[in-house]
Amino acid sequence: MFYEPRSGHGLPHDPFNAIVLPRPIGWISTVAPGGAVNLAPFSFFNAVAYTPPQVMFATTAAHREGGHKDSVRNALATGEFVVNLATHAVREAVNLTSAPAPSGIDELELAGLTPVPSRLVAPPRVGESPVHLECRVVTSVELPTPDPADPNTVVFGEVVGVHIADELLVDGLVDVRRLRPIGRLGYREYVDVTDSFTMTRPGWPI
Repeated sequence: MFYEPRSGHGLPHDPFNAIVLPRPIGWISTVAPGGAVNLAPFSFFNAVAYTPPQVMFATTAAHREGGHKDSVRNALATGEFVVNLATHAVREAVNLTSAPAPSGIDELELAGLTPVPSRLVAPPRVGESPVHLECRVVTSVELPTPDPADPNTVVFGEVVGVHIADELLVDGLVDVRRLRPIGRLGYREYVDVTDSFTMTRPGWPI
Protein backbone atom coordinates (compact mmCIF):
# COMPACT_ATOMS: atom_id res chain seq x y z
CA MET A 1 0.00 0.00 0.00
CA PHE A 2 0.93 3.64 -0.27
CA TYR A 3 -0.57 6.58 1.59
CA GLU A 4 0.16 10.23 2.26
CA PRO A 5 0.01 10.78 6.05
CA ARG A 6 -1.81 14.09 5.73
CA SER A 7 -4.58 12.33 3.78
CA GLY A 8 -4.97 9.36 6.14
CA HIS A 9 -4.08 5.68 5.92
CA GLY A 10 -7.48 3.97 6.05
CA LEU A 11 -6.28 1.32 8.52
CA PRO A 12 -7.70 0.60 12.00
CA HIS A 13 -4.56 2.07 13.62
CA ASP A 14 -1.75 4.34 12.47
CA PRO A 15 1.00 2.08 11.01
CA PHE A 16 3.77 4.70 11.43
CA ASN A 17 4.69 3.56 14.95
CA ALA A 18 4.63 -0.07 13.79
CA ILE A 19 7.30 0.41 11.12
CA VAL A 20 9.78 2.73 12.85
CA LEU A 21 10.97 0.25 15.46
CA PRO A 22 12.11 -0.94 17.86
CA ARG A 23 12.34 2.36 19.68
CA PRO A 24 14.27 2.64 22.95
CA ILE A 25 12.26 4.00 25.86
CA GLY A 26 13.55 7.02 27.71
CA TRP A 27 12.11 6.90 31.23
CA ILE A 28 12.58 10.57 32.05
CA SER A 29 12.61 11.98 35.58
CA THR A 30 12.44 15.73 36.10
CA VAL A 31 11.76 18.21 38.89
CA ALA A 32 9.49 21.22 38.52
CA PRO A 33 10.78 24.63 39.65
CA GLY A 34 8.56 24.25 42.72
CA GLY A 35 10.08 20.88 43.60
CA ALA A 36 7.43 18.44 42.33
CA VAL A 37 8.93 15.25 40.85
CA ASN A 38 7.71 13.90 37.51
CA LEU A 39 8.44 10.58 35.79
CA ALA A 40 7.24 9.58 32.32
CA PRO A 41 8.29 7.20 29.52
CA PHE A 42 9.09 8.43 26.01
CA SER A 43 9.39 6.15 22.99
CA PHE A 44 10.58 9.11 20.93
CA PHE A 45 14.01 8.91 22.57
CA ASN A 46 17.54 8.11 21.45
CA ALA A 47 21.25 8.89 21.63
CA VAL A 48 22.31 11.50 19.07
CA ALA A 49 26.04 12.20 19.63
CA TYR A 50 29.18 10.60 21.07
CA THR A 51 31.42 13.57 21.97
CA PRO A 52 30.10 14.90 24.20
CA PRO A 53 27.47 12.18 24.69
CA GLN A 54 24.01 13.61 24.02
CA VAL A 55 20.46 12.26 23.98
CA MET A 56 17.06 13.54 22.97
CA PHE A 57 13.44 12.98 23.95
CA ALA A 58 10.36 14.39 22.31
CA THR A 59 6.72 14.92 23.09
CA THR A 60 4.35 14.84 20.16
CA ALA A 61 0.99 16.46 19.65
CA ALA A 62 -0.81 13.56 17.96
CA HIS A 63 -0.01 10.88 20.54
CA ARG A 64 0.76 12.79 23.71
CA GLU A 65 0.23 10.80 26.90
CA GLY A 66 -0.04 11.91 30.51
CA GLY A 67 3.05 13.47 32.05
CA HIS A 68 4.93 14.12 28.83
CA LYS A 69 4.13 17.82 28.69
CA ASP A 70 5.25 18.23 32.32
CA SER A 71 8.54 16.47 31.56
CA VAL A 72 9.37 18.87 28.75
CA ARG A 73 8.25 21.91 30.72
CA ASN A 74 10.31 20.88 33.75
CA ALA A 75 13.43 20.06 31.72
CA LEU A 76 13.32 23.38 29.90
CA ALA A 77 12.63 25.35 33.09
CA THR A 78 15.38 23.75 35.19
CA GLY A 79 17.83 22.64 32.50
CA GLU A 80 18.09 19.10 33.87
CA PHE A 81 16.66 15.61 33.48
CA VAL A 82 17.60 11.98 34.12
CA VAL A 83 17.13 9.05 31.75
CA ASN A 84 16.37 5.85 33.67
CA LEU A 85 16.75 2.72 31.57
CA ALA A 86 13.48 0.85 30.99
CA THR A 87 14.04 -2.88 31.51
CA HIS A 88 11.90 -6.00 31.58
CA ALA A 89 12.04 -6.07 35.39
CA VAL A 90 10.37 -2.64 35.67
CA ARG A 91 8.04 -2.89 32.67
CA GLU A 92 4.85 -2.64 34.73
CA ALA A 93 6.09 0.47 36.52
CA VAL A 94 7.13 2.02 33.20
CA ASN A 95 3.62 1.44 31.88
CA LEU A 96 2.00 2.76 35.05
CA THR A 97 3.92 6.02 34.85
CA SER A 98 2.46 6.65 31.38
CA ALA A 99 -0.98 7.17 32.96
CA PRO A 100 -2.49 10.66 32.45
CA ALA A 101 -1.93 11.73 36.05
CA PRO A 102 -2.68 15.37 36.93
CA SER A 103 0.22 17.80 37.04
CA GLY A 104 1.97 17.68 40.41
CA ILE A 105 1.48 13.95 40.98
CA ASP A 106 4.73 12.17 41.89
CA GLU A 107 4.81 9.17 39.56
CA LEU A 108 7.67 7.55 41.48
CA GLU A 109 5.46 7.43 44.54
CA LEU A 110 2.44 6.41 42.45
CA ALA A 111 4.33 3.42 41.03
CA GLY A 112 5.98 2.47 44.34
CA LEU A 113 9.45 3.29 43.04
CA THR A 114 12.49 4.34 45.04
CA PRO A 115 13.89 7.84 44.43
CA VAL A 116 17.69 7.91 44.60
CA PRO A 117 19.66 11.19 44.64
CA SER A 118 21.62 11.99 41.51
CA ARG A 119 25.26 13.11 41.70
CA LEU A 120 25.24 16.15 39.42
CA VAL A 121 21.61 17.13 38.76
CA ALA A 122 18.52 17.70 40.89
CA PRO A 123 16.04 15.16 39.44
CA PRO A 124 16.13 11.84 41.31
CA ARG A 125 17.04 8.53 39.72
CA VAL A 126 14.74 5.50 39.79
CA GLY A 127 16.39 3.06 42.20
CA GLU A 128 14.86 0.03 40.48
CA SER A 129 16.46 0.92 37.14
CA PRO A 130 20.02 -0.43 36.61
CA VAL A 131 21.28 2.41 34.38
CA HIS A 132 20.88 6.17 34.65
CA LEU A 133 22.03 9.08 32.50
CA GLU A 134 22.21 12.41 34.30
CA CYS A 135 21.63 15.13 31.72
CA ARG A 136 21.79 18.89 31.31
CA VAL A 137 19.66 20.49 28.59
CA VAL A 138 21.62 21.70 25.56
CA THR A 139 18.78 23.00 23.41
CA SER A 140 15.23 22.30 22.29
CA VAL A 141 13.59 22.33 18.87
CA GLU A 142 9.98 23.02 17.95
CA LEU A 143 8.95 20.84 15.00
CA PRO A 144 6.04 21.53 12.63
CA THR A 145 2.61 20.89 14.11
CA PRO A 146 -0.95 21.37 12.86
CA ASP A 147 -1.79 23.23 16.08
CA PRO A 148 0.75 25.73 17.52
CA ALA A 149 -0.97 25.40 20.89
CA ASP A 150 -0.15 21.67 20.85
CA PRO A 151 3.56 21.58 19.92
CA ASN A 152 5.96 18.85 18.88
CA THR A 153 8.97 19.58 21.08
CA VAL A 154 12.36 17.87 21.07
CA VAL A 155 14.68 18.31 24.07
CA PHE A 156 18.40 17.62 23.67
CA GLY A 157 20.62 17.01 26.68
CA GLU A 158 24.30 16.39 27.34
CA VAL A 159 24.98 13.31 29.44
CA VAL A 160 27.11 14.58 32.32
CA GLY A 161 26.93 11.49 34.54
CA VAL A 162 26.41 7.76 33.90
CA HIS A 163 25.44 5.12 36.47
CA ILE A 164 25.72 1.41 35.55
CA ALA A 165 24.93 -1.41 37.97
CA ASP A 166 28.10 -3.43 38.51
CA GLU A 167 26.35 -6.75 37.86
CA LEU A 168 25.70 -5.70 34.25
CA LEU A 169 29.41 -5.56 33.40
CA VAL A 170 31.10 -8.72 32.12
CA ASP A 171 34.77 -8.37 31.14
CA GLY A 172 34.26 -4.62 31.00
CA LEU A 173 31.28 -4.78 28.63
CA VAL A 174 27.59 -4.23 29.32
CA ASP A 175 25.86 -7.61 28.97
CA VAL A 176 22.54 -7.04 27.19
CA ARG A 177 21.24 -10.41 28.41
CA ARG A 178 21.61 -9.28 32.01
CA LEU A 179 20.29 -5.83 31.20
CA ARG A 180 17.13 -6.96 29.34
CA PRO A 181 16.09 -3.54 28.04
CA ILE A 182 12.62 -3.18 26.60
CA GLY A 183 11.69 -1.26 23.46
CA ARG A 184 8.51 0.16 22.02
CA LEU A 185 6.94 -1.49 18.99
CA GLY A 186 3.68 -0.50 17.33
CA TYR A 187 0.23 -0.43 18.87
CA ARG A 188 0.42 -1.97 22.40
CA GLU A 189 3.43 -4.17 21.69
CA TYR A 190 6.88 -4.06 23.24
CA VAL A 191 10.09 -6.03 22.73
CA ASP A 192 12.26 -7.62 25.42
CA VAL A 193 15.91 -7.74 24.32
CA THR A 194 17.32 -11.09 25.43
CA ASP A 195 19.60 -11.90 22.52
CA SER A 196 22.03 -10.20 20.16
CA PHE A 197 24.35 -11.00 17.26
CA THR A 198 27.72 -9.61 16.24
CA MET A 199 28.86 -8.14 12.92
CA THR A 200 32.22 -6.46 12.36
CA ARG A 201 32.03 -3.17 10.50
CA PRO A 202 34.06 -3.43 7.28
CA GLY A 203 36.94 -1.16 6.46
CA TRP A 204 37.64 0.45 3.09
CA PRO A 205 38.35 -0.74 0.52
CA ILE A 206 36.13 -3.72 1.12
